[in-house]
Amino acid sequence: MDREVRRCIETLEAAIGDPRRGLPEEVFRFVSGITPLVNVDLLIQDDRGRLLLTWRDDEHFGAGWHVPGGIIRYKEASADRVRACAREELAADISFDPAPICVTETILEGRDRGHAVSLLFRCRLVTPPDPAREAVTATPSAGQWRWHQGVPPDLIDVQSGYARFF
Repeated sequence: MDREVRRCIETLEAAIGDPRRGLPEEVFRFVSGITPLVNVDLLIQDDRGRLLLTWRDDEHFGAGWHVPGGIIRYKEASADRVRACAREELAADISFDPAPICVTETILEGRDRGHAVSLLFRCRLVTPPDPAREAVTATPSAGQWRWHQGVPPDLIDVQSGYARFF
């Protein structure tokens, strides 16, 4: 292997530390620009059939409602990421079916995070989401949640394929 490439790889490895804890932002941007990401998404519905979504507003997908979820870390089981997403996004505990109900692949041109494989898990709340994070105003803030009856018009585009499950 070319010595210069090896030196660059060693520099990256030193910057990363333990990849199971996540990657530094610049390293993550690099990796997500050259390889597909695998993520989990949490389909959470209540006994009335409503769907629990969180508001997102970022440079990758813009503003809109989305199914809570996240990218699986190195050597992290998908089940552990499902639980972590529920805690991080909703401050809630969940139970879920062990196998995903849907696997999708998204390829977006012209984006640094342009290729993802998504695993959709059917989940049930064991504890309620944090009431302090509930979106009670017409204009939600990033990270807030709300129950929805059906597909909201401002669902982020990359999750429109999940609409058949709502």
